[in-house]
Amino acid sequence: MATKRELTRADILAPAEYAGRRKAERSRVLALKRDRRLEVGPIATFHFENRDTMWLQIHEMLHIEKGGEAQIEDELRAFNPLVPNGRELVATIMFEIDEPLRRKAFLDRLGGIENTIFLEFAGETVVGAPEQDVDRTTAEGKASSVQFVHFPFTAGQIAKFRDPGTRVVAGFKHNHYAHMAVMPEKVRAALARDFE
Repeated sequence: MATKRELTRADILAPAEYAGRRKAERSRVLALKRDRRLEVGPIATFHFENRDTMWLQIHEMLHIEKGGEAQIEDELRAFNPLVPNGRELVATIMFEIDEPLRRKAFLDRLGGIENTIFLEFAGETVVGAPEQDVDRTTAEGKASSVQFVHFPFTAGQIAKFRDPGTRVVAGFKHNHYAHMAVMPEKVRAALARDFE
């Protein structure tokens, strides 16, 4: 059953309509994304998703791949799990290294990082839960450069996170990437709106 946050077929524009609105929609969502990202350490960036970012992602996939009606259902299945359900934050975490050999060497040592991601604030720790669509660490211990992580909150944690000025730290507790960053207030404020 679809929640009010979940995207449905009715939310998807016809290809010609999206093509006509594409520039404006990309600008609108890119402006939202500026206050929904956080760099953690030298190469990791948290991109906190919401209904609008996933709506744009689906439309971009359809625009580029032109797979028709069958693709629409595939994209909805793929991206709806990344729409926050009102009691969580959801992040796409990207490890960005342009140089292929350096990137491979780094990711080869990063196995299991998806289980070490956290948010800390007001005496609370919310441990990230990796999206269960595919295994993000290979049997050989290599991590994917893209991780999808859910941060499930209790009602009390939501109240503390929403409190203006709350200091939020995001980070990793991995032997080879134990970095943390303080979330700017404008990012915390934007993310607080993801809760019901």
